[in-house]
Amino acid sequence: MKLPRRRFLQLAAGAAAVPLASRRTQANAYPTRPLRLLVGFAAGGNFDVVARIMAQWLSDYLGQPVVVENRPGASSNLATEAAVRAAADGYTLVLGGAVNAVNATLFDKLSFNFIADLAAVAGLVRFPNVMTVSQSFPAKTLPEFIAYAKANPGKLNHGSSGRGTTQHLAGELFKMMVNVDFVHVPYRGAAPALTDLLSGQVQVLFEALPASIEHIKAGTLRGLAVTTAARSPALPDVPTIGEFVAGFEASGWNGMLAPKNTPSEIVEKLNLAVNAGLTDASIKMRLADLGATTLAGSSADFARLIVDETEKWGKVIRAANVKVE
Repeated sequence: MKLPRRRFLQLAAGAAAVPLASRRTQANAYPTRPLRLLVGFAAGGNFDVVARIMAQWLSDYLGQPVVVENRPGASSNLATEAAVRAAADGYTLVLGGAVNAVNATLFDKLSFNFIADLAAVAGLVRFPNVMTVSQSFPAKTLPEFIAYAKANPGKLNHGSSGRGTTQHLAGELFKMMVNVDFVHVPYRGAAPALTDLLSGQVQVLFEALPASIEHIKAGTLRGLAVTTAARSPALPDVPTIGEFVAGFEASGWNGMLAPKNTPSEIVEKLNLAVNAGLTDASIKMRLADLGATTLAGSSADFARLIVDETEKWGKVIRAANVKVE
Protein backbone atom coordinates (compact mmCIF):
# COMPACT_ATOMS: atom_id res chain seq x y z
CA MET A 1 0.00 0.00 0.00
CA LYS A 2 1.36 3.38 -0.95
CA LEU A 3 1.52 5.77 2.01
CA PRO A 4 0.54 9.40 1.68
CA ARG A 5 3.66 11.61 1.58
CA ARG A 6 2.85 13.31 4.91
CA ARG A 7 2.38 9.99 6.70
CA PHE A 8 5.59 8.62 5.16
CA LEU A 9 7.60 11.62 6.41
CA GLN A 10 6.07 11.26 9.89
CA LEU A 11 7.10 7.61 10.08
CA ALA A 12 10.57 8.34 8.71
CA ALA A 13 11.10 11.10 11.26
CA GLY A 14 9.97 8.80 14.05
CA ALA A 15 12.37 6.07 12.94
CA ALA A 16 15.27 8.51 12.81
CA ALA A 17 14.48 9.72 16.30
CA VAL A 18 14.79 6.24 17.82
CA PRO A 19 18.61 5.94 17.56
CA LEU A 20 18.97 9.56 18.66
CA ALA A 21 16.82 8.91 21.72
CA SER A 22 18.76 5.72 22.39
CA ARG A 23 22.06 7.59 22.24
CA ARG A 24 20.79 10.25 24.60
CA THR A 25 19.59 7.61 27.06
CA GLN A 26 22.96 5.87 26.82
CA ALA A 27 24.80 9.14 27.42
CA ASN A 28 22.60 10.05 30.38
CA ALA A 29 23.33 6.69 32.03
CA TYR A 30 27.04 6.72 31.10
CA PRO A 31 29.20 5.52 32.69
CA THR A 32 27.82 2.38 34.28
CA ARG A 33 31.13 0.52 34.62
CA PRO A 34 34.88 1.26 34.91
CA LEU A 35 36.74 3.11 32.16
CA ARG A 36 40.31 2.52 31.06
CA LEU A 37 42.74 5.24 30.01
CA LEU A 38 45.55 3.95 27.79
CA VAL A 39 48.98 5.58 28.09
CA GLY A 40 51.69 4.90 25.55
CA PHE A 41 54.62 5.32 27.94
CA ALA A 42 55.89 3.67 31.09
CA ALA A 43 54.83 4.72 34.57
CA GLY A 44 56.55 7.71 36.12
CA GLY A 45 56.95 10.04 33.14
CA ASN A 46 54.97 13.18 32.37
CA PHE A 47 52.41 11.30 30.26
CA ASP A 48 51.74 8.85 33.06
CA VAL A 49 51.59 11.50 35.80
CA VAL A 50 49.11 13.63 33.84
CA ALA A 51 47.01 10.54 33.12
CA ARG A 52 46.85 9.56 36.78
CA ILE A 53 45.96 13.06 37.95
CA MET A 54 43.09 13.25 35.48
CA ALA A 55 42.02 9.64 36.00
CA GLN A 56 41.51 10.27 39.72
CA TRP A 57 39.50 13.40 38.98
CA LEU A 58 37.32 11.63 36.43
CA SER A 59 36.76 8.70 38.80
CA ASP A 60 35.40 11.06 41.43
CA TYR A 61 33.45 13.19 38.94
CA LEU A 62 31.86 10.35 36.96
CA GLY A 63 31.33 7.95 39.84
CA GLN A 64 33.16 5.07 38.16
CA PRO A 65 36.82 3.99 38.39
CA VAL A 66 39.09 5.24 35.59
CA VAL A 67 41.99 2.83 35.40
CA VAL A 68 45.29 3.93 33.83
CA GLU A 69 46.73 1.19 31.62
CA ASN A 70 50.34 1.69 30.54
CA ARG A 71 51.16 0.24 27.11
CA PRO A 72 54.63 1.54 26.29
CA GLY A 73 56.28 0.86 22.97
CA ALA A 74 56.79 2.17 19.44
CA SER A 75 56.74 5.80 20.54
CA SER A 76 53.17 5.45 21.91
CA ASN A 77 51.86 3.79 18.72
CA LEU A 78 50.94 0.54 20.51
CA ALA A 79 48.58 2.30 22.90
CA THR A 80 47.10 4.40 20.11
CA GLU A 81 46.43 1.33 17.96
CA ALA A 82 44.73 -0.41 20.90
CA ALA A 83 42.44 2.59 21.33
CA VAL A 84 41.62 2.71 17.63
CA ARG A 85 40.56 -0.96 17.73
CA ALA A 86 38.51 -0.63 20.93
CA ALA A 87 34.73 -0.44 21.04
CA ALA A 88 33.42 3.08 20.45
CA ASP A 89 31.38 3.13 23.64
CA GLY A 90 33.24 5.64 25.80
CA TYR A 91 34.84 3.03 28.04
CA THR A 92 38.28 3.12 26.38
CA LEU A 93 40.18 6.39 26.20
CA VAL A 94 43.75 7.18 25.26
CA LEU A 95 46.07 9.97 26.31
CA GLY A 96 47.46 11.50 23.14
CA GLY A 97 50.08 14.14 22.69
CA ALA A 98 52.48 15.97 20.42
CA VAL A 99 54.27 12.67 19.88
CA ASN A 100 51.23 11.44 17.93
CA ALA A 101 51.22 14.52 15.71
CA VAL A 102 54.91 13.83 15.01
CA ASN A 103 54.42 10.10 14.43
CA ALA A 104 51.87 10.75 11.69
CA THR A 105 54.73 11.82 9.41
CA LEU A 106 57.72 10.21 11.11
CA PHE A 107 56.47 6.64 10.62
CA ASP A 108 55.89 5.53 7.04
CA LYS A 109 53.48 2.69 7.75
CA LEU A 110 51.06 3.09 10.61
CA SER A 111 47.98 0.89 10.84
CA PHE A 112 45.84 3.88 11.79
CA ASN A 113 45.30 7.55 11.08
CA PHE A 114 45.55 9.51 14.31
CA ILE A 115 43.21 12.25 13.07
CA ALA A 116 40.61 10.13 11.27
CA ASP A 117 40.47 7.08 13.55
CA LEU A 118 40.08 8.80 16.92
CA ALA A 119 37.63 11.34 18.31
CA ALA A 120 39.14 14.32 20.11
CA VAL A 121 37.65 14.62 23.60
CA ALA A 122 39.55 17.41 25.36
CA GLY A 123 42.91 19.10 25.48
CA LEU A 124 44.58 18.81 28.86
CA VAL A 125 47.96 20.51 29.19
CA ARG A 126 50.80 22.11 27.31
CA PHE A 127 54.44 21.59 28.34
CA PRO A 128 57.20 24.05 27.44
CA ASN A 129 60.62 22.90 26.43
CA VAL A 130 63.45 25.13 27.55
CA MET A 131 66.51 26.00 25.51
CA THR A 132 69.52 25.55 27.77
CA VAL A 133 73.28 25.90 27.59
CA SER A 134 75.98 25.33 30.19
CA GLN A 135 77.09 28.22 32.39
CA SER A 136 80.46 28.18 30.64
CA PHE A 137 78.96 28.67 27.17
CA PRO A 138 79.97 32.05 25.69
CA ALA A 139 76.41 33.19 24.90
CA LYS A 140 74.44 34.59 27.84
CA THR A 141 71.24 35.46 25.93
CA LEU A 142 69.32 34.06 22.99
CA PRO A 143 70.43 36.85 20.59
CA GLU A 144 74.02 36.15 21.62
CA PHE A 145 73.50 32.43 20.98
CA ILE A 146 72.11 33.12 17.51
CA ALA A 147 75.07 35.37 16.69
CA TYR A 148 77.51 32.73 17.99
CA ALA A 149 75.83 29.94 15.99
CA LYS A 150 75.90 32.01 12.81
CA ALA A 151 79.61 32.70 13.35
CA ASN A 152 80.33 28.99 13.97
CA PRO A 153 78.22 27.00 11.49
CA GLY A 154 78.26 23.26 12.05
CA LYS A 155 80.46 23.51 15.14
CA LEU A 156 77.73 23.24 17.80
CA ASN A 157 76.07 20.01 18.90
CA HIS A 158 72.36 19.93 19.71
CA GLY A 159 71.48 17.12 22.08
CA SER A 160 67.99 15.66 22.48
CA SER A 161 66.20 12.89 24.34
CA GLY A 162 65.78 10.98 21.08
CA ARG A 163 65.44 11.21 17.32
CA GLY A 164 62.01 12.41 16.28
CA THR A 165 61.04 13.71 19.73
CA THR A 166 59.55 17.16 20.12
CA GLN A 167 62.85 18.15 21.76
CA HIS A 168 64.73 17.14 18.62
CA LEU A 169 62.21 18.80 16.32
CA ALA A 170 62.18 22.02 18.35
CA GLY A 171 65.86 22.32 17.51
CA GLU A 172 65.21 21.57 13.83
CA LEU A 173 62.45 24.20 13.73
CA PHE A 174 64.80 26.70 15.39
CA LYS A 175 67.51 25.98 12.80
CA MET A 176 65.03 26.51 9.97
CA MET A 177 63.56 29.74 11.30
CA VAL A 178 66.87 31.32 12.37
CA ASN A 179 68.95 29.92 9.49
CA VAL A 180 71.71 28.44 11.63
CA ASP A 181 73.40 25.07 11.44
CA PHE A 182 74.24 22.72 14.30
CA VAL A 183 74.58 18.96 14.58
CA HIS A 184 71.90 16.82 16.20
CA VAL A 185 73.07 14.23 18.75
CA PRO A 186 70.24 11.93 19.91
CA TYR A 187 70.28 10.25 23.33
CA ARG A 188 68.12 7.61 24.98
CA GLY A 189 66.25 9.99 27.24
CA ALA A 190 66.72 13.38 28.87
CA ALA A 191 69.10 12.31 31.66
CA PRO A 192 72.10 11.37 29.49
CA ALA A 193 71.54 14.39 27.27
CA LEU A 194 71.61 16.69 30.29
CA THR A 195 74.73 14.94 31.62
CA ASP A 196 76.58 15.62 28.38
CA LEU A 197 75.35 19.21 28.28
CA LEU A 198 76.75 19.74 31.76
CA SER A 199 80.09 18.23 30.70
CA GLY A 200 80.26 20.18 27.43
CA GLN A 201 79.87 17.24 25.03
CA VAL A 202 76.86 19.01 23.54
CA GLN A 203 76.28 22.74 23.61
CA VAL A 204 72.49 23.20 23.57
CA LEU A 205 69.31 21.34 24.48
CA PHE A 206 65.62 22.05 23.89
CA GLU A 207 64.59 19.72 26.68
CA ALA A 208 61.31 19.42 28.59
CA LEU A 209 60.99 21.87 31.46
CA PRO A 210 60.59 19.29 34.29
CA ALA A 211 63.90 17.66 33.37
CA SER A 212 65.77 20.98 33.17
CA ILE A 213 64.29 23.27 35.77
CA GLU A 214 66.26 22.12 38.82
CA HIS A 215 69.55 22.56 36.93
CA ILE A 216 68.48 26.07 35.92
CA LYS A 217 67.44 27.00 39.45
CA ALA A 218 70.70 25.54 40.82
CA GLY A 219 72.69 27.65 38.37
CA THR A 220 74.43 24.71 36.68
CA LEU A 221 72.60 25.40 33.41
CA ARG A 222 71.47 28.65 31.82
CA GLY A 223 67.94 28.84 30.47
CA LEU A 224 68.07 31.02 27.36
CA ALA A 225 64.39 30.78 26.43
CA VAL A 226 61.27 28.64 26.62
CA THR A 227 59.65 27.27 23.49
CA THR A 228 56.01 28.08 24.22
CA ALA A 229 54.24 31.17 22.89
CA ALA A 230 53.93 32.57 26.43
CA ARG A 231 56.45 32.61 29.25
CA SER A 232 56.29 29.77 31.74
CA PRO A 233 55.02 30.65 35.23
CA ALA A 234 57.68 28.24 36.51
CA LEU A 235 60.43 30.40 34.94
CA PRO A 236 58.89 33.86 34.64
CA ASP A 237 62.23 35.61 34.04
CA VAL A 238 63.16 33.40 31.11
CA PRO A 239 61.93 34.86 27.79
CA THR A 240 60.24 32.92 25.01
CA ILE A 241 62.06 32.15 21.79
CA GLY A 242 59.17 33.92 20.06
CA GLU A 243 60.20 37.21 21.68
CA PHE A 244 63.24 37.15 19.38
CA VAL A 245 62.14 34.78 16.59
CA ALA A 246 58.65 35.82 15.51
CA GLY A 247 56.17 32.97 15.29
CA PHE A 248 58.29 30.32 16.97
CA GLU A 249 56.36 27.82 19.11
CA ALA A 250 57.29 24.22 19.89
CA SER A 251 55.79 22.57 22.91
CA GLY A 252 54.59 19.25 24.16
CA TRP A 253 50.91 18.76 24.92
CA ASN A 254 48.51 16.11 26.13
CA GLY A 255 44.85 15.50 25.48
CA MET A 256 42.24 12.79 25.76
CA LEU A 257 40.79 10.89 22.80
CA ALA A 258 38.28 8.09 22.20
CA PRO A 259 37.72 5.68 19.32
CA LYS A 260 35.99 7.27 16.33
CA ASN A 261 32.21 6.89 16.27
CA THR A 262 32.02 7.25 20.04
CA PRO A 263 28.60 8.90 20.53
CA SER A 264 28.94 12.67 20.49
CA GLU A 265 26.84 12.90 23.65
CA ILE A 266 29.41 10.79 25.51
CA VAL A 267 32.31 12.82 24.07
CA GLU A 268 30.59 15.99 25.29
CA LYS A 269 30.01 14.52 28.75
CA LEU A 270 33.69 13.58 29.01
CA ASN A 271 34.74 17.00 27.73
CA LEU A 272 32.69 18.72 30.43
CA ALA A 273 34.18 16.42 33.08
CA VAL A 274 37.76 17.10 31.95
CA ASN A 275 37.23 20.87 31.78
CA ALA A 276 35.74 20.85 35.27
CA GLY A 277 38.95 19.20 36.47
CA LEU A 278 41.15 21.70 34.71
CA THR A 279 39.48 24.55 36.59
CA ASP A 280 39.86 22.82 39.96
CA ALA A 281 42.49 24.63 42.06
CA SER A 282 44.17 21.49 43.38
CA ILE A 283 44.38 19.91 39.92
CA LYS A 284 45.80 23.11 38.44
CA MET A 285 48.42 23.24 41.19
CA ARG A 286 49.48 19.63 40.63
CA LEU A 287 49.79 20.20 36.90
CA ALA A 288 51.69 23.46 37.46
CA ASP A 289 54.18 21.52 39.58
CA LEU A 290 55.01 19.60 36.39
CA GLY A 291 55.62 22.88 34.55
CA ALA A 292 52.38 22.48 32.60
CA THR A 293 49.67 24.98 31.73
CA THR A 294 46.10 23.86 31.11
CA LEU A 295 44.50 23.82 27.66
CA ALA A 296 40.77 23.14 28.27
CA GLY A 297 38.27 24.12 25.56
CA SER A 298 35.84 22.17 23.42
CA SER A 299 36.46 18.87 21.66
CA ALA A 300 36.50 20.85 18.39
CA ASP A 301 39.25 23.10 19.80
CA PHE A 302 41.34 20.04 20.58
CA ALA A 303 40.67 18.53 17.15
CA ARG A 304 41.93 21.72 15.50
CA LEU A 305 45.08 21.65 17.65
CA ILE A 306 45.81 18.08 16.53
CA VAL A 307 45.41 18.98 12.85
CA ASP A 308 47.54 22.12 13.16
CA GLU A 309 50.31 20.32 15.06
CA THR A 310 50.34 17.41 12.63
CA GLU A 311 50.73 19.78 9.69
CA LYS A 312 53.44 21.83 11.43
CA TRP A 313 55.62 18.92 12.46
CA GLY A 314 55.08 17.19 9.14
CA LYS A 315 56.66 20.17 7.38
CA VAL A 316 59.62 20.19 9.78
CA ILE A 317 60.21 16.44 9.47
CA ARG A 318 60.13 16.54 5.68
CA ALA A 319 62.33 19.65 5.44
CA ALA A 320 64.92 18.26 7.85
CA ASN A 321 64.62 14.74 6.37
CA VAL A 322 64.20 13.22 9.83
CA LYS A 323 64.04 9.41 9.81
CA VAL A 324 63.50 6.88 12.58
CA GLU A 325 66.14 4.18 12.91
